[in-house]
Amino acid sequence: MDIEDTLLMIPGPVKVASRVLRAMSKPMISHRSADFGNIYEDCILLIKELFDTENDVVVLSGSGTCGMEAAVGGIIRKDEKIVTVTNGKFGERFTELGDRYGTAIPLAFPWGTSFDLDRVEAALEEGAKAVAMVHNETSVGMINPAKEVGELARKHDALFIVDGISSVGGNEFLTDGWNIDIAITGSQKCIAVPPGLAMVSVSKKAEEMLEDGKGGYYTDLKAHLKSARKSPCQTPYTPAVSLFYALQEALHMAAEDGFPERRKRMGRLAEGVRQAAAALEIELFPQPGQRSAYSNTVTAMKMPQGISDDQLRGGMRKRGVVVSGGQADLKGKIFRIGTMGVCTESDVLRTIQTLELVLEKEGVISSLGAGVEAASKSIDA
Repeated sequence: MDIEDTLLMIPGPVKVASRVLRAMSKPMISHRSADFGNIYEDCILLIKELFDTENDVVVLSGSGTCGMEAAVGGIIRKDEKIVTVTNGKFGERFTELGDRYGTAIPLAFPWGTSFDLDRVEAALEEGAKAVAMVHNETSVGMINPAKEVGELARKHDALFIVDGISSVGGNEFLTDGWNIDIAITGSQKCIAVPPGLAMVSVSKKAEEMLEDGKGGYYTDLKAHLKSARKSPCQTPYTPAVSLFYALQEALHMAAEDGFPERRKRMGRLAEGVRQAAAALEIELFPQPGQRSAYSNTVTAMKMPQGISDDQLRGGMRKRGVVVSGGQADLKGKIFRIGTMGVCTESDVLRTIQTLELVLEKEGVISSLGAGVEAASKSIDA
């Protein structure tokens, strides 16, 4: 099937609206011009609303991981400790970054299970400078308790760093309300821009801990903050100008929808996927505890009995719908459907219909329609 006819239903990169793609085709401008400065300043104002923060915000030309490295590398020095709380693939990235720049105290919980907050507090009592976690763990489709970890960080005077890459704009995310010192998101997720930009909010407390010439060079948050405060607004190094065009247009699209309304829509779509899974007797993977929840932006499900990953995802791909598989030890054991960005009800229904066709072909189900009907009723409710 032609790539233009393929429906991308993975948890990022997501499909990009034609309006945003057209914005990227505008003529190139100088990144030191007032024209670029006006675009960047406009983006910053909207990103602050998106993050629900009064903190300063910068945009780095790099993926979400670039933002994660900027956060950890800017704060943690050799022999300093950072608690890293993990229950999935992307939380483990904070542990790797922590050990690269300082010393990570990893608190690893089984993938798809909730944090033990008593263990988090015990680790912070060892005198860690910061604690880092993923809010929406994309690898397992689960929201983690940022509010509660933020309260523990404040209690123990530790900086709080949160990966909101697949969460900001799709799930409730209260940067200031949850005491988050550095929050990160990526362009290719809920904002629905091509990959290549990381947006980072930085509290005054975190900025005071940034040192000249420490941490990364290109990812130096202090340099980015200094440049963003210039007139015209700038980046310290050459940015991906065309992606800034796209970011500005996508942010305006989201603002026109209303940021809360867009989050609610993603929630309805995700609930539709979950109801379809129940109707098809497909078990959800994560096991959210009292302080966790299912994600609005990605749903992880166990692979049904009687079908392999290649048969399920390969069969869907042949029919023009791309969904994600599991990672690391979960490879071949789960599959994941994204519902973020500019995803629509029609996209979800097409995805569930295609899933049903593949399951029926492989003899996993005997009739069609139950999943689509359940998803449709749930989304329209």
